[in-house]
Amino acid sequence: MNKFFPVLCLLLLFSFSTLQAQNYSTHKVREGETIESIAKRYHVTPSDIYGLNPDAKKELRINSVLIIPKPKVSNTPKITVVRELEGFKKHRTKKKQTLYGLSQQYNVTIEEIKKHNKFLYAEPLRKGDKLQIPIFKVTEVEEVNELTKTYTVLPKEGKWGIAYKFGITVEELEELNPEMGAVLQEGQILNVPNIGDEEEKVIDERYSYYKVLPKEGFYRLKIKLDLEQEELEALNPILKEGGLKAGMVLKIPYDSLADGLSGLDSKKVNLIDSITDFNTKHIAIMLPFRLNRVDFDSKPDTKKSIEKDPYLNASLDFYSGVLTAIDSLKTLGISLNVDVYDTKKEVSEVKDIIDENDFENIDAVIGPLMPDNFDEVASELRKYNTPVMFISPINSNLKLYENVFQSRPSQDLLKKKIVNFVKADTLVDNIIIISDTKNKKVSNDIKHEFNRAKQIFSRKDKEDVDKYFVSRDDIQEELKPGKNIVFLETQDAGFVSNVTSVLAALIQEENKEEEKEAIDIVLVTTNNNAAFEGDAVDYTHLSDLQFHFATMSRTYNENNNPFVKKYKQIYNITPSSRAVKGFDLTMDVVLRLVSSEDLYMSVTEAPLTEYIENKFAYKKKLFGGYYNDTVYLVKYDDLTIVEVKQ
Repeated sequence: MNKFFPVLCLLLLFSFSTLQAQNYSTHKVREGETIESIAKRYHVTPSDIYGLNPDAKKELRINSVLIIPKPKVSNTPKITVVRELEGFKKHRTKKKQTLYGLSQQYNVTIEEIKKHNKFLYAEPLRKGDKLQIPIFKVTEVEEVNELTKTYTVLPKEGKWGIAYKFGITVEELEELNPEMGAVLQEGQILNVPNIGDEEEKVIDERYSYYKVLPKEGFYRLKIKLDLEQEELEALNPILKEGGLKAGMVLKIPYDSLADGLSGLDSKKVNLIDSITDFNTKHIAIMLPFRLNRVDFDSKPDTKKSIEKDPYLNASLDFYSGVLTAIDSLKTLGISLNVDVYDTKKEVSEVKDIIDENDFENIDAVIGPLMPDNFDEVASELRKYNTPVMFISPINSNLKLYENVFQSRPSQDLLKKKIVNFVKADTLVDNIIIISDTKNKKVSNDIKHEFNRAKQIFSRKDKEDVDKYFVSRDDIQEELKPGKNIVFLETQDAGFVSNVTSVLAALIQEENKEEEKEAIDIVLVTTNNNAAFEGDAVDYTHLSDLQFHFATMSRTYNENNNPFVKKYKQIYNITPSSRAVKGFDLTMDVVLRLVSSEDLYMSVTEAPLTEYIENKFAYKKKLFGGYYNDTVYLVKYDDLTIVEVKQ
């Protein structure tokens, strides 16, 4: 026994040091005490004590030692000085006396002297002035902080939000308010811990919030949220003090796939009606103009240089839309400071631009166009938390840093949109997937989504070369009476022409006399590309087949469109899709900046915005930046492409 005594002493010393370091204390239970009385004494809740002493729930034994956590509310008495007016003392001013000197002499303030001698508000103090000096009785009142205070529930506020705000669990909030009900009502009065205003946590809309479930530890949270304990503690410092408890609300990086407690409202917002900040905003445009390669000797040479360089052509197209947006924003009273940089499509040039210019106070950067250039900009500007908008097609190797906004929706999102559309159609009787050899994997992926779907592949010649062709019989034998959805997956215009003409001919109306059942065919694709717009494709067939597809941009009516009218006035041509994208993206970025605290906050304050051709609904990756998570579903209707309302 004796040989273990030093070890026991060290253990007790270590335990005591640990408790002291974590601001815990201990309490020896006396006869007649309850958990409630002990909690009140130490300004904590019963749940705080149970969290560290689970055995106390079963039995509170006399002389047992409880670990008491640091109180959320300071129990240090507050001393308030009370001054009560008792009367006045007459004073005749002597030479060189001042109000400051009199205030020090009689222990009153200058304002208190003036208050009872009102002529001093307009005239200076002079020798011989007769004054009334107030005499106060001074007492000190000791106020002991109450454990709780009242709180008024705000609109749309839930239990988890209030619990997080005051650093308690949902169960502890319910414990303080046993009659609060399952759903909170606006204006409802609740009891909450009496912490200072500066200690209340703010709901950061750039994050999601997660309620810890019973028996859920850091290991389970790692599996569910893919967050290490250190990462959770960094976002929630309270974990280092009190550990993980069931019902606790944790701040976590925002992601739609996480089991968060808050979500996005998909309601479209018109940001023009939400402008609140008219301070000058500073944005930067970075594009690969490559002006160093342009021959400016003559107008024909310059024109030839532009036509020969696809990057300059694309940059000028996009930038023309940016300039039109800037002009429109000025008419709204928005002041902009715009820096334009030519990246020359070179990473070294991008590095020089960042090194030689001040980007710390830039509100947002639009561009660059090339993925490697963009990666350099986004990586370098992370230290300033400057938002950078990526405008090119998503590159699989592109790293979405925390300050990155991917404005172009992914191809996977387009595919998901059309697949979900088909899944939601309860009237579908049959699904067929037609594809060429190059798209066999796509066909198999769709087949995985629709197990009963039938697959048809384009025919091959004797050398096993794809001929991009199917016969009427190939398709007809797979059709069924009723509604047939047909996926067509190809990048070959000839194959599109072949399949659409066969399908259009197989549409059949009901004929009771001939005992023919109706065969309705709806054509869809997960990848609408140039093949569907080829010269050989008959648009009448696409209309007859109600061709559906998902797209990043919608068609719009050019007639009486203010943007188109202004663009034509400036450039004498109809705006291209790139020019419209430049206009839409610039309008969205700037309007988000002037209607929210910053671009990050706008993600939840303006969940969905829409302009000429494009719409934006950003979501945040669990680890990384923001991506545009909205696309259009459209169809051919009477030779016109129209949006499908869902």
